[in-house]
Amino acid sequence: MPFLLRVELPDVPGSLGRLASAIGEAGGDIEAIEIIEKRHDGTVLDDVLLEMLPGAMPDSVVSACNQLEGFRVLWISRYAAAGGLVLDLEAVEELTAQPSRALDRLVDLLPVTFRADWAVRVHRVSGVVHRTEAAPDDFPFVEIEQPARLDVDGDDVTIHAAARLDGNAVVVIGRRGGPEFVDSEVARLGHLVGLAQSIARVG
Repeated sequence: MPFLLRVELPDVPGSLGRLASAIGEAGGDIEAIEIIEKRHDGTVLDDVLLEMLPGAMPDSVVSACNQLEGFRVLWISRYAAAGGLVLDLEAVEELTAQPSRALDRLVDLLPVTFRADWAVRVHRVSGVVHRTEAAPDDFPFVEIEQPARLDVDGDDVTIHAAARLDGNAVVVIGRRGGPEFVDSEVARLGHLVGLAQSIARVG
């Protein structure tokens, strides 16, 4: 079973090698690494997709990483969407394959692209008009002008982010238990939603 590890590390030469060595020594086999955010404080946030070797435990990987100076594991979880990380450009390529279905296909792709659990498209009047399997059947329409993190009343477990399609529709993604959507992810969500909207108009 793959695991997804989110780790903060110093943005200096050699950091990635030290991280890889620590994970390997703890019994983890790295399959993919993606830079999530470069920060002004000299750190970088990476997502690491890894498999655990037989008999190895994910807690050992967390401990090994946290023992490195300047490194901090923010989150680790089983990663059901196995098979690799989907990059934004690959998602856009899929959207352009069927422009008339771009908005629905966007919702289908967002959970894997953002390592989230689900996604929905919500209309002001009609409610949820398209959703992934794990998404709630009902979700309230939210008034937003810019892509943003959301606080949803009655849900203290799921982390939400949303972007506006137009004045009457938004796209929302959710992660159960975290990690928090960082600024760069919220910006990427807005960018992808805008591209999908443009592609759909052409279709």
